[in-house]
Amino acid sequence: MSDGLDSLTVEEQMTYLRKGAVEIIHEAELEERLRRSAATGRKLRVKAGFDPTAPDIHLGHTVLIRKMKHFQDLGHTVIFLIGDFTGLIGDPSGRTLTRKQLTREEIEANAETYKKQIYKILDPETTVIDFNSRWMLELGTDGFVTLCSRYTVRQILERDDFEKRLSENRPIALHELLYPIVQGYDSVALEADVELGGTDQKFNLLVGRELQRSYGLPPQIVMTMPLLEGTDGVQKMSKSLDNYIGIYDDPADMFGKVMSISDAIMYRYYELATDIPVRTIETWRREVEAGRRHPMELKKGLAETIVADYHTAEAAASARDAFETVFARGGLPEDIETREVAASAVRVRLPKLLAELGLAASVAEAGRLIKSGAVTLNGDRVTDPTVTVDHASPGEYLFRVGKRRFMRMVVR
Repeated sequence: MSDGLDSLTVEEQMTYLRKGAVEIIHEAELEERLRRSAATGRKLRVKAGFDPTAPDIHLGHTVLIRKMKHFQDLGHTVIFLIGDFTGLIGDPSGRTLTRKQLTREEIEANAETYKKQIYKILDPETTVIDFNSRWMLELGTDGFVTLCSRYTVRQILERDDFEKRLSENRPIALHELLYPIVQGYDSVALEADVELGGTDQKFNLLVGRELQRSYGLPPQIVMTMPLLEGTDGVQKMSKSLDNYIGIYDDPADMFGKVMSISDAIMYRYYELATDIPVRTIETWRREVEAGRRHPMELKKGLAETIVADYHTAEAAASARDAFETVFARGGLPEDIETREVAASAVRVRLPKLLAELGLAASVAEAGRLIKSGAVTLNGDRVTDPTVTVDHASPGEYLFRVGKRRFMRMVVR
């Protein structure tokens, strides 16, 4: 157990583990296994699965990983399961259409990055990393058919995602029906005591309980965690929605992204993305409501805590100072990237130039940013996407896109 946690009573351990959890099925079972673990010295086996469908882990993923750390803090065995087999199927959770299947090469490349990134949170010495292809490939065709015989089509079609797609006459591919069974069998193969997952995974986690029963194993405790909203405060954090905070983001960029969230959702980030106790967070909330603490300072503390978790305390302090220089004191960052371009008689439209400079993902996105008022040129806000920039004579142009992206272009 980590320092300060080895003397916790079972009741105190339950309080520690409940933080941020939406549902525990069932709390009494978890409490009993914790008591048994304390009496026998047998560690609980705590599993969370991650399909390597994208190369980077963002703050939304860390909600589960941080809960794994909480079990690890209490001395239990955590298993970071990389779903290299399930990744070939594609999780249908929350999907209205069949998910695009990844190649084996894409999955293996993404899995390698996962193995490096999780140690930002988990202890590399005690974390177990496993791959579900290990037992699924060994199971063979006969074993897989036997596994499928333990669950009925009616049981699978009870899941909300499938029911909705059937009612809307949307197709369900046969391989998607197999996903919950494969994920459930992971719990059988690992003899999991506890499985963690997002609220959208509840059906799959419960399949694991049922399959363990059918194999004569004690059914695992299911713990669901909320889906962390992205920086927009509405949608689930996602790279595809560009509302994510990557754990490998530059410290200054990470700090700025945290500062962009609303005051209302700030407390949720404190609860799900830090290890600060709930009672402390609630005290801070009451102090803000009473006017004794300013929410901006509280948010800066959140940003500094998150940056320190994934970088260093020094990097976090530096990011905070840079943020305050730019926004609180009205200055400019000291390390603005500079690009030199050759003088040319060609006039370039601003959206195209922003895309070429990497300040926007595409010309279309640059146009949207300009129309929304998110772009300034030499300190003046630009809202007309037809504006052009003259490269004909030497000079400097300072671009600012959104709150955090700056670039100086020097024409020579």
